[in-house]
Formats: sequence, structure tokens, C-alpha cells
Amino acid sequence: MIHIGIIGLGAIGQRLIKQFIEQDKVTITAVCDRNESLARETSEQLGNVQAYTDYKQLLANTQVDLVYVAVPPKFHHAIVMDAIHAKKHILCEKPLANSLEEAREMADAAKEARIVHAMNFPLNYGQAATKFAELINDNYIGKLRRLQLSMHFPEWPRAWQKNDWVGGRDQGGFVLEVGVHFIQQTLKLFGELYNIQTRLEFPEDPTLCEKGIIATAELADGTPVLIEGISGQAGKEHIGFTAYGLDGVLTLEKWGELRGGKTGDDIKTISLEGVLTPRLIDELLKAVSGEEAELYDFEVGYEAQKVLEELRKER
Repeated sequence: MIHIGIIGLGAIGQRLIKQFIEQDKVTITAVCDRNESLARETSEQLGNVQAYTDYKQLLANTQVDLVYVAVPPKFHHAIVMDAIHAKKHILCEKPLANSLEEAREMADAAKEARIVHAMNFPLNYGQAATKFAELINDNYIGKLRRLQLSMHFPEWPRAWQKNDWVGGRDQGGFVLEVGVHFIQQTLKLFGELYNIQTRLEFPEDPTLCEKGIIATAELADGTPVLIEGISGQAGKEHIGFTAYGLDGVLTLEKWGELRGGKTGDDIKTISLEGVLTPRLIDELLKAVSGEEAELYDFEVGYEAQKVLEELRKER
């Protein structure tokens, strides 16, 4: 049995609670949030588990084996470093840190401490992204011609994620919050990105995050990569991650839909029936038990952070 402590109980922190509960070899032992009423309410919903407003008190709880860090990126470094010193296994939200230097220190410290350290990159555990990877590896599209990520938002922050940081320039914005998932997929499936050039559009208020991005990069073989996004526009939200090849096209849309087609044919929805995927919580359990597991660790988070920092540079 693994005892989990959750630090940060906002919209993101609440998402994995159901998955934790569904795994019978995992139990949520403690929760923590600076909002005392939210910590107490979540504790009651979970059967009156221990509730804290100070994360250091949660880390001092000897029952807790693993902590899920679901606070804003600005606080990842301090909490993760304290968790490492407390010898707790860690699942951290993305992006890993608020700077490349912080990310490097966290990855090195976790490795040295020999604890389980994982990032929550949920696409890796979804059917659509799994099938996308399978088809890419099976050469469905042939030689890759172009990779493109498009992110369009009628408003940012979106209605369900209004808070005091996700729309800020310091640690928010859709490039960080949404783009990081597909940057990680790019690095996983296609390798490192080179020659990153970016053009950002910002509002007049210097505290607010980007309103638009047009960025280009290259894979090791020179294949072009285009990353474009915009917020504050008509229409519905659209997120598309598309691989164009000589023999076909594959596109991952709306997080969980896959469309594709061979050159000369129409692009159609690709069935996900029968696609088997691991579950993050199951893989965490394996890793803590000393078994081989499919996890994406802090080193993966660091590599994604390198790209993010280049994309967000104000030139």
C-alpha cells in the first residue's frame, strides 16, 4: 500500500484524486492547501484524512510515502526540494519548474536521492496519443515533412481555470500550460528541437501572459517544426498536433481524438477501439515497489523546460 499526500487542491490537484481512489493499493493519507476551508472540505470528502495548510507539516508526516505536487509552477522548486530532503517519492505537475536553473537542480537532486520522481504528462497514458505514437513508429505517414502544433483559445485563461496565476506572464500562459504537453510528445517521438525562433504577442499590461505565438524550430535532420497559437478570438477552442508525411497525415486533436489519412485520401477519424494504455497511478505503484515502470521523470521535465524557455524568450 502506498500512502499519498496531495499538496495543492485547485482544479489540477483535484483531477487525480479519482484515479488515486480507484487503485486499491493506493490510499490518500493527507492533503494540503493554503486555503484552509478547501483543505478541510477535501479531507472530509476523502473520509477525514489529515488536512494541512503548511506543506512542511505534510512532509513531516511519516505515513506519507509519495507526494503529488499540484501547486502553481512558481512553488514547485521549493516544495520538491523539501520533499526530496524528506525522502518522499514525488509526482509533480508540469512544467517542472519556473526556470531552467530550478529544473536542473530538481532533476539532479531527485536522481541523487534515488527516489521515484515523475511528471504528470497525461497524454502518455491516453488512447489517442498512444495510437498516434504507434502509427508514427509503424511509418504510417512515411518520411516526415513537417510537424505543427496549433493552439487557439477564445479566451485565456479558460472559464474553468480562472485564478491569480495562469494568466500571468511570470508562470502562466498557454505556451506553458498547454504547449508543454506537446513539446514533451515531440521530444519523445521525434527527438530534440534545434534553431528555435519565436515571435510573441503580448498585451499592453506587462503582468499578463502572451496573446499569440509564432515559432519555428528544426528536428535533427532539418525537418521544420511550426508552433503557433492565439487567444482572444472568435470560434471554439482548437488544439491540434499534426505530423505531415510523404505518405499521409496524422493529427491529435482535442486531447483525445485522432484523425488521419493517406496521401490522396480524405482525413478521417481513426478508431481507438482496442488501444491499451498504462495508467499513471499503476505505473507509480510499480516504480515505488521497485519494478520497471513507464514514467516520465524530472529529466524529461528538464528537457521540455529547455524548449519552453526558448519559446517564451522576449526578443
